[in-house]
Amino acid sequence: MAEKEASEALEIVVLAGGISHERDISLRSGRRVADGLNSLGHRVSVREPDSALLGFLTESRPDVVWPALHGASGEDGALRALLELTGIPFVGSRTDASRLAWSKPTAKTVVARAGVSTPDAVTLPKETFRELGANSVLATIIEGLGMPVVVKPAQGGSAQGVTIVTTAEELPRAMVDAYTYSEVALIERKVEGVEVSVAVIDTGDGAEALPAVEIEPVDGEYTFDARYNAGETRFYVPARLSAEVAEAVAQAASTAHTALGLRHLSRIDLIVDDAGVPWFLEANVLPGLTETSIMPQAIAASGRDLGDVYAALAVAAIAEG
Repeated sequence: MAEKEASEALEIVVLAGGISHERDISLRSGRRVADGLNSLGHRVSVREPDSALLGFLTESRPDVVWPALHGASGEDGALRALLELTGIPFVGSRTDASRLAWSKPTAKTVVARAGVSTPDAVTLPKETFRELGANSVLATIIEGLGMPVVVKPAQGGSAQGVTIVTTAEELPRAMVDAYTYSEVALIERKVEGVEVSVAVIDTGDGAEALPAVEIEPVDGEYTFDARYNAGETRFYVPARLSAEVAEAVAQAASTAHTALGLRHLSRIDLIVDDAGVPWFLEANVLPGLTETSIMPQAIAASGRDLGDVYAALAVAAIAEG
């Protein structure tokens, strides 16, 4: 396919919706991406990932597909593998990288091997939890990791099924909540510090970490509601970090993005402890792009226009094929 310039009008299909727990957020993200691209004169259609999608793409052959699908339908690599088979360029990470990042335990292992700190954790399938007995398993976790811990589904996003556990009595319920969203739970030692999130973009010149966003939930916990309801969270852009720590955070995020093989855009979540050390928590292949999401805030803080960035990512995808 011939190379396209960002100024040329492109035929772009934005994918949004799906059947994951994050469907509504995906629809909001998709509308925002489409609005940004439309503002530059691109010809944009928004479509659901349904039974007619692949036939539509094969027949219409758009210049590029812009997935805005959160959750398993857009981030576990399956849909991206099918998009690769169509030969139509698409924005975002390829299949293998998506699979690595989608699994939080796997992502932690890969990023740790690249030299970035990540909290001690236990990965526990539901079958193992039942086979070895809940009481003995929980007692071993408490003894080995201490308190507090964070219990989360091994796959998934938007803080669904995530619980901060401060007492042993809270742990059983937290495990049940995590298993509601995934057959595997991750129990992670909680690092106390400043919660930050770093958007990483690459439009062809290498991965660039945008200004870190500091997250301060009003009620103390960055829940699903706190993420997507205005007024539930205070954001500081850039994060209130010293120049030295901010550089360490940016480096950790870029390292994680590169180690996982991510492409075009990602969001890397970290905790910065009292010593200024950034601890990797997870990587998001397709960050939220709603009006309250972190990536649009980071893009704005970098002095860029959202539509320009979304279009540049589309052009980069076309150039890579």
